[in-house]
Amino acid sequence: MPHVVAKLVPGKSREQKSRLAREITHAVMSALDYPEDAVSVAFEEVAPQDWADKVYKPEIQDKWDTVYKKPGYNPFEK
Repeated sequence: MPHVVAKLVPGKSREQKSRLAREITHAVMSALDYPEDAVSVAFEEVAPQDWADKVYKPEIQDKWDTVYKKPGYNPFEK
């Protein structure tokens, strides 16, 4: 069953996160043909100063081949 975890910096409202969870759920249902009750969505907030070390390096840079939508930034390149 798909469980989607979205990591983001703090500051989005509960309403915004609920709306995004609904949209992600519908996208998963449409793209992967799962029923709504099979899909779960969670959000993890990460402080901006921790983003590079806690998200970018371990989950994007170190797993580059599994990232289907790659970011257009690299916090380690200045």
